[in-house]
Amino acid sequence: MDFTEKTINKQSLYQGKIIDVNLHDVTLPNGKTSKREIVNHPGAVALICVTEEKKLVMVRQYRKALEKEIVEIPAGKLEKGEDPEDTAKRELEEETGYQTDYLKKVASFYTSPGFADELVHLFETGTLTEGKAATDEDEFVEVIEATIEEAEKMIETEEIHDAKTMFAVQYIKQKLSSTR
Repeated sequence: MDFTEKTINKQSLYQGKIIDVNLHDVTLPNGKTSKREIVNHPGAVALICVTEEKKLVMVRQYRKALEKEIVEIPAGKLEKGEDPEDTAKRELEEETGYQTDYLKKVASFYTSPGFADELVHLFETGTLTEGKAATDEDEFVEVIEATIEEAEKMIETEEIHDAKTMFAVQYIKQKLSSTR
């Protein structure tokens, strides 16, 4: 069976600085019609960074959509036409002050495929060198370095409360346990 939903009409509901929202009228596989609210996002990168002391580098920041602070791995939005690796290096330095000369792509994943097209490119860094953070003027973050055990506790207490960071913790835990 073909599950494709064909768009028969599209209406722009909102065009913003980061996202656009469109309403699609679609024909369903059974021939009936329905509506889909779609959030279009330019995509993002996220970074799994581990220090020489085997600590995961993260940032604490306030997330207005959640009305709370959470701890996350460094991440940021792709600029139009920007290569994800370039975005990753820029975001790493802007948010944490760290630089790296090596990036390995771990995975790409959709954050909320039921209503959004945001694709996150996840990278693992190589050796980190310290620099100076240069966050955007509307961005306030605190750099945190945590052991895997500390990060797992943050997941339990919901200080870490997003999928990309939970994935990063599990990825590094598995990687470190396989190198012992």
